[in-house]
Amino acid sequence: MTMMIPYGQRVTPDRQATSRGLMRPRPVGRAARIILSGMLALWFALPLVPLLLWSVANRWSFPAPLPTEWGFDGLGTALAQGGVEAFGRSLLLSLAVAAIATPVGAMAARALAVGSVPAPRLVSGILLAPLALPAFVAVMGLTVVLLRMRVPAVVGVLLLLVAAALPYTVYTMRVTYAAHDLAFEEEARTLGASRWQVLWRVHLPLVAPGFARAAFLAFLVGWSDYVITVLVGGGTIVTLPFLVGSFAAGVGNDAIVAVLSLSAIVPPLLLLLALGRFGRRYAGGTRTPSASPLARSEKGFL
Repeated sequence: MTMMIPYGQRVTPDRQATSRGLMRPRPVGRAARIILSGMLALWFALPLVPLLLWSVANRWSFPAPLPTEWGFDGLGTALAQGGVEAFGRSLLLSLAVAAIATPVGAMAARALAVGSVPAPRLVSGILLAPLALPAFVAVMGLTVVLLRMRVPAVVGVLLLLVAAALPYTVYTMRVTYAAHDLAFEEEARTLGASRWQVLWRVHLPLVAPGFARAAFLAFLVGWSDYVITVLVGGGTIVTLPFLVGSFAAGVGNDAIVAVLSLSAIVPPLLLLLALGRFGRRYAGGTRTPSASPLARSEKGFL
């Protein structure tokens, strides 16, 4: 039987029923989420089990289910073959890619979002083109140009990695700017804030979560790249993926490949944990920039 509500009468929700029936998660749904989370964790962790075993195995002959001889020969060989130097080189290169591609992508995304760019569809297509083209095709064409311009290998690798990371940073920041309210900045200017104060105290706190996500994606592009480093670097820039690929191409290097592969997981995992903590910090309201500039000016922020 359907209850009829007279026109104009306000319906006040039952707080007790809402808090008990709608807001509180049902036991069945909570159990399903726990089971689903466990299955996802198992799905991601399962491929790491053979790597962990191989990293501490000196010998593992088929069909033995576990290593037949335990040891750290793989770790010693990886260190002796320049694993630490390759790790540091990849880390510096990835940080440089993130430091360049993130602000450039943010500025391009903001210009596209506010409509200050002529022919925005054409500009968007150019910025997102690296996603549509096979990486080795674009790299092979640009390598010739870089060689004729006598661009150093390190600079060439960095430029191409930034170009490869730009589609991700532009797309991420466009999503951020689509939900960004320019009224906060206009209000701050009305209150007398300078351009630098608006940028540092209003704009950046509002877009900080999206900025962090874009920087993380740019870091991943630089960290996991192999094709650009090999083709443009010509074997002179030995990064961690380059070293993993070199040992993986040989026979009997399973322990070394396992050690290098596990070390490659560490920086992205640490950054992901830091990004999650950063997002919870903003979501928790400790530095939530949701307060208007007027309210912040009353607290002396401007």
